[in-house]
Formats: sequence, structure tokens, C-alpha cells
Amino acid sequence: MLDFLQRSGCIPAGMNVNAQPLTGGVSSDIWKIDLADGRTLCVKRALARLKVAQTWEAPIERNRYERLWLDTANRIRTGIAPKVLAYDDAGYFAMTYLDPQHHPLWKTELANARVQPDFADRLGEALVQLHAATANDADLAMQFRTDASFYALRLEPYLVATARVHPDLAEALQSLVTITAHHRVALVHGDVSPKNILCGPAGPILLDAECAWFGDPAFDLAFCLNHLLLKCLWVPQAHADLLQSAYALSGRYLAGVNWETPALLEARAAALLPGLLLARIDGKSPVEYIQTEAQKNQVRVFARHWITQSPPDISTLCHAWHQHLQT
Repeated sequence: MLDFLQRSGCIPAGMNVNAQPLTGGVSSDIWKIDLADGRTLCVKRALARLKVAQTWEAPIERNRYERLWLDTANRIRTGIAPKVLAYDDAGYFAMTYLDPQHHPLWKTELANARVQPDFADRLGEALVQLHAATANDADLAMQFRTDASFYALRLEPYLVATARVHPDLAEALQSLVTITAHHRVALVHGDVSPKNILCGPAGPILLDAECAWFGDPAFDLAFCLNHLLLKCLWVPQAHADLLQSAYALSGRYLAGVNWETPALLEARAAALLPGLLLARIDGKSPVEYIQTEAQKNQVRVFARHWITQSPPDISTLCHAWHQHLQT
């Protein structure tokens, strides 16, 4: 890592640095680098085998596509992501470090019941801007042909792995995989999760674009909504505000969809959502904050029902989730 920083010109040979590993992710090694001249950088390297209980492997070239996503996103919306400072072909890249004192992690804010639906609204506006600006872009479609990586990082460990645990739902879950994989519409982030979103002074900042893919933007919408719904179990005192955030995010996002009929995209997102809910309980990457069997079964009962029912829209599903949590 230090060789990379020197080769790329980020630091001169012999400069003292303080390298501190950052925690929280499972797919990469990440370091905060404090330099002797007062600068602070962040360096990232993708891992071939992810740090989870089950065997989960993914192509390390995703590091390159993450870097390209960061550059592309910042050209569309300045400041929506960290700025790439240097990179090499061995799997490293350096980017700006954003101090958590001024850029708190959204997941931390939600965990402490500091839930602001207005922030979710701004995230929906930013996300749909990125999708609209890249929709049907033939050059980006060629540049981000990462189908194999997206399958290895998202479709297989979430939906396919969950189908092995729930074989009676295998056909429905495989249908979600097929539909998602064949909608190549816009540049997708692939991991729009509160753990990858900073609350910056000027609005949301997206991190960790390892799953970048030219594909179905409905996946990004469903993936983020999934986290907001699950956190109703983790932070029950913020239940109402979390649901309001889900409505705000989806409403603002759908209002900006101009590359296809919004209702069609919403239908795909609504269908994906219960599959993703179940995946975060019984897939390869279960959420760490839902630990009791009673809570896990709450999710299972709800998700299994709606996987087979095909919810008509997101509002119907969110309202049903609210009613389910009251029983």
C-alpha cells in the first residue's frame, strides 16, 4: 500500500505516514492515511474473498469499476462521492478522506434515532439524478459491463442463496434475478445502504461503489428502502420517521424518473423489496442488528407472503410493513 502511494505520487519516498485500518466493510481493506504534511487520504483494495461466515468470492477488478463510478458520479453531481486522487492496476486507489465529525455516517444517525425524512428526500433526488443522467448511455453501458461481478456480489449472495434456504420460493426468487439481470438501463451503484452514505454539509455522499453495474436502477431504490424498513425493528422508537423516510425517498425518486414509465420501475422495485428483506435474514450477508429469532421470523413471515403476492407499488408494501409490525 505504501509502495502504491509512492508510485502514484501521493507521497514522496521516505515520508512518514500513519496508516490506520478502517472497519465496517466486508469486501475490502481500507486504510485512513495521515501524512506528515498534514494531509489525510483514504486507500482501498478489494478482497477476492469477502469477510463473512459463508464462502463469498468476487472478482477483484470491481475496484476499477468503483473508481470509475466515483469519477462518473462526481461529473454528474459534484460532491456526491469522494474524489479519486490516484489509482493503479494492482487493485489500489486513493481518495479524499471525509472527517466523520463533519460527515456523520447515515447508519449511525439512524441507529441513534436521529431520523430526518428530509435527508431521505435529498437522497432520492440525488439518486434519480445519477440514474437519469446515465440512462441509455451506450458508452457507459460498454464501460460498465460488470454482469459477472454484480451477480457474484448481489444477485447470488442475496437472492440465489436465499432460494437455497427457502426452496419453495426458488422459482419466484430466480424470476427476480432474471428480471433484474436483463434490465440494462442506467449506471447502478449497487450498495445504496446507510452504511455507505455520509450526511455531508451539502447533502448525501455515496461511498463504496464496488457493485457498480450498468443495469436496473430499480435495484438501487429497492436496496435502500430495504434498509429503512429493517431498521424499524432495530430502532423501534423511530419507526414512524423511518417509514416516512421510505415514503420520502421513493416519492422523490419516482418523481424524477424520465427514462421509462415510473410505474414500471416502481413495480420492479416493489417486487425486489420483499426478496431483499428475506435475503438480509437468510442470505449470505444477514444484517447484524436483527438477532432474535422472533424478529427474524417477523421478517420471514412478511417477506415470504409478499414474494408470492407481487406488491403493486412501494406504498402498499410500506403500509403493509407498518401494519405487520403492529401485530
